[in-house]
Amino acid sequence: MTIDAAYLLQLTLNGIALGLLYALIAVGLSLIFGVMEIINFAHGELLMLGAFAMTFALPVVGLLYWPALAASLFATMLAGFVIFEILLVRLKPDEFERSILITLGLSIILIHTVQYLFTATPRMVDTQYGFDGVAIGTIRLTWTRLIGAGAAIVAFTGLYLTLRFTQFGRAMRAIAQNREAALMVGIRPRTVARNAVILAAGLCGLAGSALAPIQLVTPYMGQFLIFKAFALVIIGGLGNIPGAVVAAVALGLVESWIGGFFTAAWQEGAVFVIMIVVLMLRPDGLFKRGGMRVG
Repeated sequence: MTIDAAYLLQLTLNGIALGLLYALIAVGLSLIFGVMEIINFAHGELLMLGAFAMTFALPVVGLLYWPALAASLFATMLAGFVIFEILLVRLKPDEFERSILITLGLSIILIHTVQYLFTATPRMVDTQYGFDGVAIGTIRLTWTRLIGAGAAIVAFTGLYLTLRFTQFGRAMRAIAQNREAALMVGIRPRTVARNAVILAAGLCGLAGSALAPIQLVTPYMGQFLIFKAFALVIIGGLGNIPGAVVAAVALGLVESWIGGFFTAAWQEGAVFVIMIVVLMLRPDGLFKRGGMRVG
């Protein structure tokens, strides 16, 4: 079989763009796990809320992408704040099983509340860009994909600088690396955990907002992506943020290549096959686990 180089490059670019959006979800999970040592099963619903916020904001601002994106980011960060103050603040690091039950229950409540209010009918989202894009020969990328990928890169750069060089970020890394020592120097775990949840919600909301013009928006869209994000966090190493990004981009490439040359049914199982192989060879993941590592 002859492989067309232009077609392969098209698949590769599509895969990178998709992988960067996967990375936003996975990094948010890593942040919450690193600070609170819990797995948030409602994380996918934050993505769904971001996508629905984008859906309703766009008509208000005349289909302008950037104001709608800002509105949806604010909405998801506010949702993250509310979820933390009502539920997550009551969880302790040693209550792993309890956190699973509480966040799983919240996930189900959010899905069915949105379905009750807005029905399960898939929604198509249009922006000022429509289906316009950049074409170089036979290779074409829509503006919505390019902007989503660019926004993800900017978000990761900002996150790296925040965690590495700000007091806010250093406090989060200190809690993740040694909670007892952080308490001794006056760092407040509740404030740090709240900031981490809000930041993770913003990353997830950005992913949902960027995905809204690309795929159908439904109440269940977060559930289809969250299990992939869990697998990516495990592959990259729990709490290792660069590991989650690398694993996510790699998955985007693998899915795009599989979809381009085989049936789409193989795409969904790819990440779990990779996860099983990685865990058999490296139980802690491809990169070093824990401590909210940023490099």
